[in-house]
Amino acid sequence: MTSSHRPAGSLVPTVPTVLTATDLGTPLGARATFVQISSTFCRPCHATRTVLARLAATAEGVVHVDLDIADHLALGERLAVEVTPTVLVLDADGLVVRRATGAPTLAQARGALAAAVGDGG
Repeated sequence: MTSSHRPAGSLVPTVPTVLTATDLGTPLGARATFVQISSTFCRPCHATRTVLARLAATAEGVVHVDLDIADHLALGERLAVEVTPTVLVLDADGLVVRRATGAPTLAQARGALAAAVGDGG
């Protein structure tokens, strides 16, 4: 969870957690996976979806997975999701390396990608 002193969408380091393709219902990205946990009537979720879909479409080996919290309650509890959107950035092995609440900008998402893969994105 981001602190109240961080701007919405700031993708910050998190405690070690690993997610698998089985957890997400889809294969992980070869370089990184952005997991968006959304809810049906969440307006910032739409903006987040647009940003992360654009990133995944323009960055090789990056996957965007959008999960509705209502359909994934157990995963939401496991990940301590308290607000939507929540964005998790996974490295190629499924390790959560960044976490944010609120809608990230494209620049924030690209920065998180760079951190996840250890390069400039």
